Amino acid sequence: MKAVFRTDRGRVRKHNEDNGGVFTNQEGTFLAIVADGMGGHRAGDVASTLAVSKMKEAWDLKVSASTPDEEEKWLENSINEVNNFLYKHAEENSECQGMGTTVVAAICSDKFVTIAHIGDSRIYLLNETGFKQLTEDHTLVNVLVKSGQISKEDAEHHPRKNVILRALGTEQQVEMDIKTIVFEEGDMLLLCSDGLSNKVDDEEMERIITSADTLEQKADYFIKLANEYGGEDNITLILLEFDNESERG
Repeated sequence: MKAVFRTDRGRVRKHNEDNGGVFTNQEGTFLAIVADGMGGHRAGDVASTLAVSKMKEAWDLKVSASTPDEEEKWLENSINEVNNFLYKHAEENSECQGMGTTVVAAICSDKFVTIAHIGDSRIYLLNETGFKQLTEDHTLVNVLVKSGQISKEDAEHHPRKNVILRALGTEQQVEMDIKTIVFEEGDMLLLCSDGLSNKVDDEEMERIITSADTLEQKADYFIKLANEYGGEDNITLILLEFDNESERG
């Protein structure tokens, strides 16, 4: 398995409220996380930083699991614990009131990938059937698109495009989407905040991710392109590739 993590403040924002990372355990299983924080003055970066650090702490203590059900249960429990921690932190610290964060997380083994997400950060998969988005945005405009009230094209420029319906840490209870997929030799995952997905469309993503460039070059080009297209938001991404050659070599 190979992985690359990148985060960039962008060209407009004063602070980077995104966070993330790739962490491995003793079995060589990867945990990848991207979190896009939101809230009052500097509270967004507090939310995303705490979310990632608390997930990493739980990962470091995790007992090895071998089935998708076990991994799904671990993700659900861990994210619920992080949600409770963030909610209490905001209650006890007035400067953090209203803070929250999106989260996409993926546990990657050599047999399967288990993913969880809350908000509008995304996970994409490249495999032998093509390139596709695995997550569904928890946003107002996505609900409007699904109900047929607006088109996908309308959603791109909708005045309430940034309204998120689910976030980590904003409520005592949080609902998340969790599922497990097959992950095979040559497959790739892209986890990203909306600073990338709002700027680089699916066709461009597929062109970059299927290029002959190295994983590092692809990640750097994603950042460069999002900035060239305006860079109004923070940009964060993780690329994961199932590559047994790197493990053998």
